[in-house]
Amino acid sequence: MPYSNCAGKDFNNTNLSGMDLTGINFQNVVLTEANLTGAYLRYADLTDADLYGADLTNADLRYADLTNADLNYADLTNAGLYYADLTNADLWYADLAGAYL
Repeated sequence: MPYSNCAGKDFNNTNLSGMDLTGINFQNVVLTEANLTGAYLRYADLTDADLYGADLTNADLRYADLTNADLNYADLTNAGLYYADLTNADLWYADLAGAYL
């Protein structure tokens, strides 16, 4: 699935844990309550994505574009966010414990 185009799709409550989603186009995608634990999302485009309550524990989000993403209540514990673009991302009540920023 690396570099796939999934823009605008609904992955609500989907288990994508441990998957290689490098460079994937997740623009405007719905990932509410999705399990992305340990997923590889390097260079992923998550612009305007709905990640409300998503589990991104230990996810690799290096260089990911999270512009305008909804990360309310998301679990980003120990997530790798080096060089990620969080411009206007909503991180209200997001858990960033141990995240690498």
